[in-house]
Amino acid sequence: MDEKLVTVSVIVLIALAFDFINGFHDAANSIATVVSTRVLSPRAAVALAAAFNFIAFLVFPLHVADTIGKGIIDPSVVDMPVITGALLGAIIWNLLTWWWGLPSSSSHALVGGLIGSGVAKGGVAVLGTTKIIQTALFIVISPLVGMLVSGLMTIACAWLLRKRTPGKVDMWFRRLQLVSASAFSVSHGGNDAQKTMGIITVLLYSQGYMGETFPKGDEIPFWIVISCHLAMGLGTLSGGWRIVKTMGMRLTKLKPFGGFCAETGGSAAIFIATAMGVPVSTTHTITGAIVGVGAVNRPGSVRWGIAARIIWAWVFTIPASAAFAVATYYLLKLFSN
Repeated sequence: MDEKLVTVSVIVLIALAFDFINGFHDAANSIATVVSTRVLSPRAAVALAAAFNFIAFLVFPLHVADTIGKGIIDPSVVDMPVITGALLGAIIWNLLTWWWGLPSSSSHALVGGLIGSGVAKGGVAVLGTTKIIQTALFIVISPLVGMLVSGLMTIACAWLLRKRTPGKVDMWFRRLQLVSASAFSVSHGGNDAQKTMGIITVLLYSQGYMGETFPKGDEIPFWIVISCHLAMGLGTLSGGWRIVKTMGMRLTKLKPFGGFCAETGGSAAIFIATAMGVPVSTTHTITGAIVGVGAVNRPGSVRWGIAARIIWAWVFTIPASAAFAVATYYLLKLFSN
C-alpha cells in the first residue's frame, strides 16, 4: 500500500480524534444550563446535544472551513508535520483544560496549533494576518455579544412576564429551554465541526488529493463533512461533566428562565459568526451569556473568581497550544530525519 496514503489516513484519524475531543470537551457549552436548571438529566442532555451537533451540516454553509483551511496560514506551506503538530498541540491543551475543569476554547486551541506549526516551518510570513486578527477580535466580541443579548432578553422577558406567577413562568421556560438548548447545539456543531473539515481539506490538498486549486466550502467532499459531524456528535455523547459543573453550577445559579435567555443569546451570536466564516469560540460565547443573565438578575450571584479563572484560560489558549504545536512539530521533524 502507498506509504503516503497510509500516513495521510492516520493524520485524518488524528483530526477526527480532535473533533471527538472537541465534542466531549465542549459538550458542556450546549448542556450546562439545561442540566443545571434540571430541565434534563445529564444523560438526556448529552443525547440531545449530540443529535443537534450532528444535523448542523444541514443548516450552515461551510464558510468557517474555508477560514481554517486557507485563512490562518498559507496553504502552500502545509505538509503532514505541520498539520500533525497543529492537531496534537490543540489536543494536548484541550485535554489539560478538560482535566482542570476549565472551559477553554477548542477553536482557539486549533488556531493556536496552526499558528505554532506554521511559524515553526515558514516563519511569521506564512500567517494570514487578516483572519487571525478577526479571530482575535471575536475572542472579545463573541462573549460580549452573548452577554448583551442574554442580558437584554432577561430584562425584556422579566418585564413582559412580570404579572405571571413564578410557577407558570418556570413551567413555560422548562419547555422553551429545550428549544434554546437545541438551537445552541446546532450552532456549536455548525461552527466547531467545520474547523476540522478545514484541517482535513488543507491536508488532502497539500498532498495532491484535492486537485490543483484549493476547494471552496461547497466543494469539500461530503464524506469529510459527515465524518466531522459524526465524530463531534459521538464526542458530545461521551460528555464532559467536569466542565458542566463549572459552567452550569459554579459560575452562577440558573433557573429555566435564565437558562433559556443564556442559550438564546449565545446561539444568536454563534449563528452570526458562522455566517461570517469566523471560527468563534462557543465556550467564550456561552460563558459571556451566562454571566450576562447572572449579572442582570443579581451581580453578586456571579462568582467572579471562577469567571477570572476562565478568562485566564482564554488568554493562555492560543499561545499555549501554539507552544505545544511548535514542540510537536520539531519532534516530528527530528524523528522523521
